[in-house]
Amino acid sequence: MPTILVVDDELSMREFLQILLEKEGFTVLTASDGVKALELAKKETINLLISDIKMPGLGGLALLEQIKEIDASIPVIMITAYASPEDAVLAMKNGAYDYITKPFKVDEIKNIISTSLAKTFTSQTQKTEESQKIEGIIGESLQMMKIFDMIKRIAPTHANVLITGESGTGKELVARAIHNHSTVADQPFVPITCSAIPENLIESELFGHVKGSFTGAITNKKGLFELADNGSVFLDEIGELTPLIQTKLLRVLQEREFKHVGGTETIKVNVRIISATNKDLEAEVMAGRFREDLYYRLAVVPIRVPPLRERKNDVALLVKYFLKKYSEIFNKDIKGLSSYGLKILLDYDFPGNVRELENIIERGVALENSNIILPDSLALAAHRRSENQQISLHGLGDEDAVYEQGLDEIIAQTEKRLIEKALAKADYSKMRAAELLKISFRSLRYKVQKYNIT
Repeated sequence: MPTILVVDDELSMREFLQILLEKEGFTVLTASDGVKALELAKKETINLLISDIKMPGLGGLALLEQIKEIDASIPVIMITAYASPEDAVLAMKNGAYDYITKPFKVDEIKNIISTSLAKTFTSQTQKTEESQKIEGIIGESLQMMKIFDMIKRIAPTHANVLITGESGTGKELVARAIHNHSTVADQPFVPITCSAIPENLIESELFGHVKGSFTGAITNKKGLFELADNGSVFLDEIGELTPLIQTKLLRVLQEREFKHVGGTETIKVNVRIISATNKDLEAEVMAGRFREDLYYRLAVVPIRVPPLRERKNDVALLVKYFLKKYSEIFNKDIKGLSSYGLKILLDYDFPGNVRELENIIERGVALENSNIILPDSLALAAHRRSENQQISLHGLGDEDAVYEQGLDEIIAQTEKRLIEKALAKADYSKMRAAELLKISFRSLRYKVQKYNIT
C-alpha cells in the first residue's frame, strides 16, 4: 500500500489522520515539523504528503518547495485554516495537488487522497510505459534512460557499435533494439556468439565456404555476412576471436568485401556490425591479444550496459515484469512479491545480472503455492553464501561440529531459537508468535512445552 507522510505540529491532528489512514490500509509516517518531514522523505519512499501550512520553523509552503526538489512526482495536500485561503492558493501555484480547510469532513479528505494517488499512479504508469518503449529492455533508472536515448540517436546511422557489459546485462537486447530502430529494420539481423563456434569453423560460419574446401564441406554455404547483407550482424563475445579471424574481419570492415573459404570470387556486402563483449577490450589491445585498428573500427559508438547492482531502482520494475511473464507461462495467479522478499533482492548483488534475476523469479513462480512469492521460494542462499557461512549465520558452529551433533539435534536447536525470538518479538504473546511463525497456536504451545521454553 502507498506510504503517506503526515506533517502537523498538533499531536491530535497527527494522531487523528494516522488512525484514519491506517484504517484505510495505508502506511502512515508522521512528523511534527518540516525539518523532521524532510529527514523522513530522504530516507523513506513517500507516495503522498499531507502537511499543515502554518507550522513553527520550516512551514508547509517551504516544505512543499523542498519536497518537490527531492521528488517532483510526490503529490502534496495542504491543510489550511479558514483564515488563510491566500496561502492555499499560493501552495497550489507552487505545485500542491490540492488543499483542504480545517475543520474538514472525513469523506472529503478520503476522496482527495484517493484521487491524488490514482492520478499519480496513472502518471507513473505512463512514465513506465514511456521508459519501456525500447522493446524488451526494462528500466527507468537514469543509466537506462541514457541508453534508451543513445539507441534512438545512433540507430538511424550506419555507425558500428560496441556494446560492453557483464554477462547477463542484456547486451543482445540492446543490439536488437539498435537494429529495430534503424532504417534497415526490415532487413536481416543475424546474431552469432563467437565463443560458441569451434576455432576451425568460425571462418566458414562468418564468410561461408565452397564445396570441397575442407573435410565435411559437401556443398557451397553462405556465411553470416552474406545472409545479413543490407542488414546487421551481431558479433557477441567478440573478444574471443583469434588473430587470424580478427585480420579477416578488419578487411570486411575496411573494404566491405570478402571471399568464401576455398573460393576465389570477391563478394561485396553492405552490413552494419554491432559487437559485444564482457571483456575489457582496451586492456586486451594493450596486452596484444586484440588488434588496435580493429578495436577502433568496431567501437565507433561504444555503449556500456551497467550491471544490475548499479541500477537497483530497476529491480522492482523487472520483478513485476518477470512475475507477469512467468505467471502467464505457468498459468498461475501470482499477485506480487512479499515486501521482505523484495528487500532480500534489493540487498543482493546479482553476479548474474538481469538473467539471474529472471531465473530467480521463474523459479519462485514455479515453486510458490500461494499468490505471493515468499522469501523461501527465492532460493538465493546458494548464490550468496557457502554452506559453512549459512551454518554460522544460524549460530550453529562450524561444519564438523554440526556433523558431530547430528541433524535432529541441529534442527531442534534451531527451532527452539526461532520460537524464542518470535516470542520475544511478539512481547511473549503466544498467539502473535504463532502468527509470526505461520503455525497454529496449538502447535506453538506444544513446542514451547517440548523445549521447556519459559
